Amino acid sequence: MSTDTSSMHSVQDHTGLTRMLDACHLRQPDATPIWFMRQAGSCLAEHREMRKKYDVLTIAKTPELCTEVSVMPVREYGVDAAVLYADIMLPLEGMGISLALTDMGPVIHNPVRSRQDIEALRIINADEAVWFVMEAIRLVRRELHGQQAVIGFSGGPFTLAYYLIEGGPSRDYPLAKALMYGQPELWDALMSKLTAVVTDYLLAQIRAGGSLKKAYTHRAYAAMRKKLPKVTFL
Repeated sequence: MSTDTSSMHSVQDHTGLTRMLDACHLRQPDATPIWFMRQAGSCLAEHREMRKKYDVLTIAKTPELCTEVSVMPVREYGVDAAVLYADIMLPLEGMGISLALTDMGPVIHNPVRSRQDIEALRIINADEAVWFVMEAIRLVRRELHGQQAVIGFSGGPFTLAYYLIEGGPSRDYPLAKALMYGQPELWDALMSKLTAVVTDYLLAQIRAGGSLKKAYTHRAYAAMRKKLPKVTFL
């Protein structure tokens, strides 16, 4: 009696992690992988209780708390991936930015609007400046025992530039557009620094054990890219 070992192996390997990776590599997974954009949120009673004690930044900067919140949806819903509980603003503090997270969105206390502001921005080493993110990834991966993927993320350079210039959420982003239109060399300098930081940040997450990475881009990206084809939009 013969046994199809390759078939047995594939069945044993049907995990959330393999589903996510197969889908990303355009291979046919055994089932459609499922995860939710904001799956670690107020829909979970445990999360609501934790938020009574800690704000978002405290949770994101404390690896043990971040791990607990990130893994909650996996336990509750059985999704195929844990999304790291973080915020796109995290790398900016190491660059010299003072910020706060409010119910209305991020608030930048020292907006970047001049050559001096851009020159003052530091190029961070993500392993050092955002070490708590890397440690949280390692802890989440350990908790999942290789059964689910770990999704990390960053804001894209355009998105971070938009917040840095505007100082917070804006419907029409007039200050960002003014810099792009009126001082393209300063815009390019800012985007160069942010691109270097975002690239290092995402690579550091991969080295820490993250399975997948996302870069979030503001909705204005597509519209403005069409209007300003010669401007840097990485």
